[in-house]
Order: sequence, then C-alpha cells, then structure tokens
Amino acid sequence: MPIEITGYWLAKTEPYVYSIDDLERDGETEWDGVRNYQVRNFMRDRMKKGQKILIYHSNAKPLGVFGIAEVAGPAHPDSTQFDPKSKYYDEKSDPDDPRWWCPDFKYVETFETPVTRDMMKETPGLEDINVLRRGMRLSVMPVSKKEFEIIRRLGRTG
Repeated sequence: MPIEITGYWLAKTEPYVYSIDDLERDGETEWDGVRNYQVRNFMRDRMKKGQKILIYHSNAKPLGVFGIAEVAGPAHPDSTQFDPKSKYYDEKSDPDDPRWWCPDFKYVETFETPVTRDMMKETPGLEDINVLRRGMRLSVMPVSKKEFEIIRRLGRTG
C-alpha cells in the first residue's frame, strides 16, 4: 500500500538521544542522522516550512507521542555526514553532491499527557496510522490531518 503524503508528519526519536524536552530547550535543531533513503526523500522533497510534526518517543516506556514540532525551513545537507567524528559520518558522501538531507525542526509544544501507543491502538480514527502498522519502521512518516488532530486533542486533554 503506497504511503499518502498529507503535509503532517510523525518523527520517531529515542528520548535518551534527543527528546521533546531537548527540543524545547534548544528551540530548533537539525533533524540529522537519518540514513534511510525513503525517509531522506520525504525530508528533502516533501517536508515544507510550517508543516507540523508529532514527536514520538521510541525505544522508551511508554512509547508514544510527547509533543509537536514544525518544519523550520527547507532541507539542507545533513552536517553529520561530513564529520569523521560523528557516528553518522558517510565517507562516500560528496560535499558537492550530498547523499543525506534533513530539515531543521522547531519546537511547538509538549503535551500535558503523552499519547501512548496503547492509547492510539484504542482510539477511533487511528486504526490506520502508519506508526501502528506491522513492519512500519521508518523514523519519519506521514500522518493524515485527521490523525494529527486526534493525537493533538488527546495530548492536550488526556
């Protein structure tokens, strides 16, 4: 089944690496280190300034959406690909023709109540959200406007 691009996104992050609290503290950050071609293409070609992003904490307890960010501007070459000290260094990437691209994310809000994976499974309207699909392992994926609004409402009201 092809993935529909709607202008709303969900980005997974491991909170011990970079959490919604880190994004709130920093205000804005380069969403670097992604090394999946489909996700790179989403970020490079489909993400536009002002689009909203659900920040999902993965590999954590509980799993779920903890807040919202937005795309701060157009994608640019991921700086970590050229840094030999970075774990995301790519010796085959050429500065004149970069392989990896990413946008900057800007903090919007932290939810009063995290919208856990279990809550999503039980909420009408979220039956088809990509993050709950078996085998969907992308770190950035589109969500529908309806899915985004349901999760935002749950996060703000519990």
